[in-house]
Amino acid sequence: MHNDIITLRALEPTDLDTLYEWENDASLWAVTDTVAPYSRKVLWQYLENSTTDIYTNRALRLMIVSTADGTPMGTIDFFNYDPLNNRAELGLFIAAEHRGKGVGRQALELLCDYARNHIGMRQLHICVGADNEPCLKLFSDYGFVQAGVLKDWIKRGREYRDAVILQYFL
Repeated sequence: MHNDIITLRALEPTDLDTLYEWENDASLWAVTDTVAPYSRKVLWQYLENSTTDIYTNRALRLMIVSTADGTPMGTIDFFNYDPLNNRAELGLFIAAEHRGKGVGRQALELLCDYARNHIGMRQLHICVGADNEPCLKLFSDYGFVQAGVLKDWIKRGREYRDAVILQYFL
């Protein structure tokens, strides 16, 4: 899956260092619900055992890279895939240096097309911190609609923040 700017591809063993850096960035842990660093061994095992079979794994994680030179720009994934109801939860991460440049929107376009035309999904949903304005704007501008608010859902330090559930019909 690609356009002139980005390509979505399967994870490769060569992505280990990039994933290690991204997954262990403590400034992102509040968004990803991570509470401890990942070891290289754990990430290596994940890469070794990861397949692109969404039906078996109920998940599919893809690397977002520059079409021009293959530079990693982020990841996008389906998880909690429900083949009976043709829906999945969506995850999106864009590396800091690539944010605000349309990479997230382009990744959404490619992934939504794939979900609709190759997997036969009917809908996607995402849970976003109510204070994550750039993410809420991206998904809202793309056509995701608010389906609900989860009160005091996300712990940030000693406080709890609301989360917004957004839904998109393919």
